Amino acid sequence: MTALEKFQRLHGRPPRPATALAHSGRRPDEQHGFVNPPVQRGSTVLFPTLDALLAYDQDYTYGRRGTPTSRRLEEAICAMEGGAKTFLLPSGYAAITAAMLAFVSAGDHVLVTDSVYHPARRFCDRTLARFGVETTYYDPCIGAEIAALMRPNTRVILTETPGSLTFEMQDIAAIAAVARSCGAWVMTDNTWATPLYFRPLDHGADISIQSGTKYVTGHADTLIGFITVNERALAPMKALYETLGVCVSPEDCFMALRGLRTLAVRLERHWASGLTIARWLAQRPDVTRVLHPAMPGAPGHDLWLRDFTGASGLFSIVLKPYPRAALAAMLDGLTLFGMGYSWGGFESLVVPFEPEAVRSATRFEAEGPCLRFHIGLEDTDDLIADLTAGFERLNAAGGEVAAS
Repeated sequence: MTALEKFQRLHGRPPRPATALAHSGRRPDEQHGFVNPPVQRGSTVLFPTLDALLAYDQDYTYGRRGTPTSRRLEEAICAMEGGAKTFLLPSGYAAITAAMLAFVSAGDHVLVTDSVYHPARRFCDRTLARFGVETTYYDPCIGAEIAALMRPNTRVILTETPGSLTFEMQDIAAIAAVARSCGAWVMTDNTWATPLYFRPLDHGADISIQSGTKYVTGHADTLIGFITVNERALAPMKALYETLGVCVSPEDCFMALRGLRTLAVRLERHWASGLTIARWLAQRPDVTRVLHPAMPGAPGHDLWLRDFTGASGLFSIVLKPYPRAALAAMLDGLTLFGMGYSWGGFESLVVPFEPEAVRSATRFEAEGPCLRFHIGLEDTDDLIADLTAGFERLNAAGGEVAAS
């Protein structure tokens, strides 16, 4: 019996999420008392008898099909998500593509939010289209009106809340109710909030996807993805997963397990620091909009209040019009904000983006350049000092354009 099971038996309730994160996927009694599971490397697994070999039903059969290290991580993520089973993938993007492949066939139709992670759009437009699957992109704020887009052959609705880059909130419960009535599957990219702050399966989704590369591992040094399914989605996902033959290294599994132990305290800091910086940016005359659903008055804030229990450190802003040279002066001189893709690590990041280049169903009217920020674990006063100097460079290089 695990520590979490003992706690529930003794107190008559499950432990709180932060406690579960510290103890899930751990079995010290099976590991000579060591608190962390070992990194179990290996491909070949021996069978004790011919009958056992032919039955092929022992706990571990081949390294690709799981090791004690990967199983502990699957258990921990699945418990967080409240699902039937979690599948491990080499990256978050691999998790999206594998999930889509598990539930579509040639001739099917899928609905994808217009604010989806851009590589997922590329997969739909190139790979799924080549296999005869048609994609329709929809307004992320559509809610129950998605019923008008459903067809007899609509099999999957891919949601992401909040949306990538522009942070629109989606009404997952309303979308899931429509999908269920039409026999379609709902997938949600849940990387931004993690299941610590939002559990899609509790709101009607069938499949929850995470890039564990981001907040779960939390140190910008590991690539890993998770797919967690409810009971009705288990069989199709299991069949595809075993057919693809994908697996994750035990070292990466160990890094994700280690990251889980501090996820609650790190994410709380990301949330608080992110809001601090977002509020500061909202007061600046050079910023026209802050795209952060946890900020009162922001689009989708009511949905965030209804469905989420927290936020993360990722959000975007829209600047007044500035030329590229002014933007380069601002960004190139930053000392604490790095420019690089991915997010969720301890370090603060910023990248410019063009939302109109990655949308087709809706328009995002930006007054000027758009910047996506990830607020790390640094002191917010230091981050504000770095940004203040950056805005001074921005205005010195392009102030006349912004004022016009």
